[in-house]
Amino acid sequence: MIPPAFILVRPQMGENIGAAARAMLNFGLERMRIVDPRDGWPNPAAVALASGAGRVLDAAGVYGSVQTAIADCDFVFATTARGRELTKPIYSPEAAMAHARALTAAGKKVGVLFGPERAGLENDDVVQANAIVTVPVNPDFASLNLAQCVLLMGYEWRRQTEVVPAIVQEMARTEFASAVEVEKLGDHFEERLEAAGFFFPAAKVAGMKASLRNMWSRLGLTRAEVQTFHGMLRQIAFRLREQDKD
Repeated sequence: MIPPAFILVRPQMGENIGAAARAMLNFGLERMRIVDPRDGWPNPAAVALASGAGRVLDAAGVYGSVQTAIADCDFVFATTARGRELTKPIYSPEAAMAHARALTAAGKKVGVLFGPERAGLENDDVVQANAIVTVPVNPDFASLNLAQCVLLMGYEWRRQTEVVPAIVQEMARTEFASAVEVEKLGDHFEERLEAAGFFFPAAKVAGMKASLRNMWSRLGLTRAEVQTFHGMLRQIAFRLREQDKD
């Protein structure tokens, strides 16, 4: 499977090219193509902003036109926020990269066009694409920075090719407490609360204890947290004993 080529069309600032390279490498993309860069190539400003992604710039192909840059592509997306009077399918970034993944899995080559910073892709660029990608941005401020747009498309590509759980529970070198450990903590709390005269009146004691037990089981405590609670109770009891001696 050949990942998509990200094609920067007439980019104006080397800094944005470098930032785009960094964004690409963040998501495992290294096939950059540059069409007619305003300040020529190579560009020292691009290298400075790439920040460790220099190999993307080193391997980048430089082309004189969009036509030559996409010549080997079987399917091309054009990213644009502006409305076009062109009859083409318009994809969301997610749908575009899902389709790109299906195409590349079938051995096809995919290109994604990104327009210059000042005004984006021109109609002459867009007509050469098979489909348009539009981001659902604020219509009153629809312009995206070049590197931001590359980052967004790279993220969507990575989402389509990596299985990432929606939520991961980090345990910070511990593990969840067992039911027995939570039960023992409940016993310890009841013991200290009994000594402090907390359970009153007698008619409500059973319900109060049940509520506390329910709270402990619901919290999902780690073993470290259980030990911390035990330590807190022991320290409180120690201080109270010391005060009684005085």
